[in-house]
Amino acid sequence: MREVLLVRYGEVFLKGTNRPYFMNKLVSHVREAVKPIHGRVWLSEGRIYVSDFTDMQACIDRVTRVFGVHSVSPAIEMDKDDFEAICRQAAEMMQGMSGTFKVLARRSDKRYPLDTPAIMREAGGYILTHVPGLEVDVHHPEHEMMIEIRDHAYLSVLRYPGTGGMPMGTNGKACLLLSGGIDSPVAGYMIAKRGVEICCVHYHSFPYTSERAREKVLELARELSEYCGEIRVYVVPFTEIQMAIHEKCPDNHTTLIMRRYMMRIAEKLAEKENAQALITGESIGQVASQTMDALVCTNQVVSMPVFRPLIGMDKSEIIALAESIGTYATSSLPYEDCCTIFTPKHPTTHPRIEQMERSEKALPMEELIERAIEGTVVETVLPGQSGI
Repeated sequence: MREVLLVRYGEVFLKGTNRPYFMNKLVSHVREAVKPIHGRVWLSEGRIYVSDFTDMQACIDRVTRVFGVHSVSPAIEMDKDDFEAICRQAAEMMQGMSGTFKVLARRSDKRYPLDTPAIMREAGGYILTHVPGLEVDVHHPEHEMMIEIRDHAYLSVLRYPGTGGMPMGTNGKACLLLSGGIDSPVAGYMIAKRGVEICCVHYHSFPYTSERAREKVLELARELSEYCGEIRVYVVPFTEIQMAIHEKCPDNHTTLIMRRYMMRIAEKLAEKENAQALITGESIGQVASQTMDALVCTNQVVSMPVFRPLIGMDKSEIIALAESIGTYATSSLPYEDCCTIFTPKHPTTHPRIEQMERSEKALPMEELIERAIEGTVVETVLPGQSGI
């Protein structure tokens, strides 16, 4: 008898002949997640198992963050041949509980002498007799005892929801424009959840933005790495470009021209990473640079697809997601980012591409972009690193 975790997966199950590829990726990511606590991971009969961990709760926390995991249950693995011992263990696991319950069973070993209804009936009767305060409710129970008969018997009561989605790296790679705000980390999380590996680009305007602001963004990337694994962050010096835009372009165009330069640089860095798309945290109408006309103007300067998973969401919905994934507190730290400096009083909300192109003619675009990329520093963040 020993403690294990039963790891269930969701959408991967729907894959046809490609399922082994997705399963291998998922098992690999679970294995990587539990390595710091010495967990042993294996796949058997359509279920992922974890054992030999040094801290069960830490193991649960790590595995539930792996994209592709639907749920995790702490379980007892025991000999399946002694059904009376299985019933005793089930009753012991439900001691102290009150209210209603039912027993669920799954029997992948079809040679087992008891069929599924018999397992549920016999185990349920034993629990009802030996655990005071419990009543049977097969429709809406407060507690469920799950008994799985496989190569061993596996008994579980609790179920922790996972993040779901698809295993990381099964759907290409994209580059996230990561600011210090609330929106962009959530956008990165949502795309990564679909199996997309991410790298990040951050624009740093020293001395107008502080070292603490830079550290804040690296901490946001680290918090994302708890779900995504290792993330490379390109920290781009942006002061020269912002100063040039501020000095030579119409004031009401500066924010949007800045965004256009960000997109151009991000695309070039994404190509270095062999990424296939860009990701931003934009939502229609949230600020002046996110009107429909403004988004058309920013899209025009890149050829890569631009993923905007928050495009139709309210701010309250975005904040709720940020809180649930653990980035909100860091995003709320009062350290400025480059988007908050040289902000015009009356930015244009209905720009036209030809207007932006005329305004940009005052700038040595290729030189500015080349110097910014030459000065870029690449940081690598990992899950488990200390934060700010």
